Amino acid sequence: MMRVLSVASECAPLVKTGGLADVAGALPAALAARDVRMRTLLPGYPAVIGALKDGAAVQTFDDLFGGPATLLAGRAAGLDLLVIDAPHLYARPGNPYLGPDGRDWPDNPERFAALSWVGARIAADGAAEWRPQIVHGHDWQAGFVTEYLRQMPASDVRSVLTIHNIAFTGNADPGRLHALRLDPARFHSDGYEYWGKISALKAGLVGADALTTVSPTYAQELMTPEFGMGLDGVMRHRRAALTGILNGIDESAWDPATDPAITNYRRPRGKAANKAALRAEFGLPDADGPLCVIISRMTQQKGLDLLLEALPALIDEGGQLAVLGSGDPQLENAFRAAALADHIAVRIGYDEALSHRMIAGGDAILVPSRFEPCGLTQLYGLRYGTVPLVALTGGLADTVINASPAALARGVATGIQFSPVDAATLRNALSRLCTLYKTPQTWSRIQANAMAQPVGWDQSAQAYADLYAGLTTTR
Repeated sequence: MMRVLSVASECAPLVKTGGLADVAGALPAALAARDVRMRTLLPGYPAVIGALKDGAAVQTFDDLFGGPATLLAGRAAGLDLLVIDAPHLYARPGNPYLGPDGRDWPDNPERFAALSWVGARIAADGAAEWRPQIVHGHDWQAGFVTEYLRQMPASDVRSVLTIHNIAFTGNADPGRLHALRLDPARFHSDGYEYWGKISALKAGLVGADALTTVSPTYAQELMTPEFGMGLDGVMRHRRAALTGILNGIDESAWDPATDPAITNYRRPRGKAANKAALRAEFGLPDADGPLCVIISRMTQQKGLDLLLEALPALIDEGGQLAVLGSGDPQLENAFRAAALADHIAVRIGYDEALSHRMIAGGDAILVPSRFEPCGLTQLYGLRYGTVPLVALTGGLADTVINASPAALARGVATGIQFSPVDAATLRNALSRLCTLYKTPQTWSRIQANAMAQPVGWDQSAQAYADLYAGLTTTR
């Protein structure tokens, strides 16, 4: 049985802000069938501590980056957890990363350095009579694990870092070197220095034995200046260590046959029934065109400003749009203004049950991202026969088969892709969507193809298991 420690800053269903949480939450169960025993190390946010009903103290720290802490071991939500109970770092309300003012907590470098430090201690010394063979970190929040392992006698432990989004690098001022317990001799271009700053992500990129990212196309994109965010040179240097492994989704949580958030989806006219209910919930009238949905963070990355420009192409052909999301205040206000039109409705915020109803009731889901490491909403759309319209980038390119003339002729299309990612091309894609929707036989075939597309964790879990096995047999 392979022993793996997953080090993550969030994990569904306990705490979630994005796709990283879904991956961290789904991988342990997916890997268990492949003889991998994974335990997940998490910060002790209030929601996590509250869920850990049977937590037992297995280790104490007199000074964990500014205060005492206890490492708890237990189970919650079907997961084997190790949780850092450090109130001075994690006992805060709301978002794991942001204060009430919407800005990063000023001590985020220390908060997540502590997560990495404890991960390295567990890798070196074990915890609860268990010691991993592999430590698998996620994003910059776990980036310092390999730096700290250099300071500890753990030469037999191998390391993996998964890049969920390279745009977030975990930077800190060099004046914090001592506070972050880092070796000053490694603050250079071949170490964790990044444009004059300390970078937790770069530490992991240069130090991990293996790097993965969440789609094969994103792995290739990271080695280009356009997508590498100043780290493309590092990624090219480490290309031999880099693997793109697609994310999957939890098919039990996203199952149109059993989803408690929706009506009887698989009965005749199931999509129609859910669509009617969704229109009523959002206050949208009947219409001849497709009901499109967006469930997204409102950021420039997601291309929602381009969608605002392109919307007339959808509305003029009888289409509608229902939006759920939050983020950039300017984008929030722009969508509120757009919702003054009869065929556009917007909910600012996030609601998990509503997101399920939107996926079930929508005809199409729009993902016009400028870059998208993997993306999950298009996978939910495929599962529910909600046709994805996506930008040709990252995991969107890897998971959707474009409705090109050749793909339509062969009967294999599952959605619509567009490139380049600009408003004019998106307008054309929305027009294509409306044309396909008005051809019922073609549209039904695309929906059926979408629902037949594998979107679970089987293949990806095997890829991770193979990666772990390769690491442990090469040393």
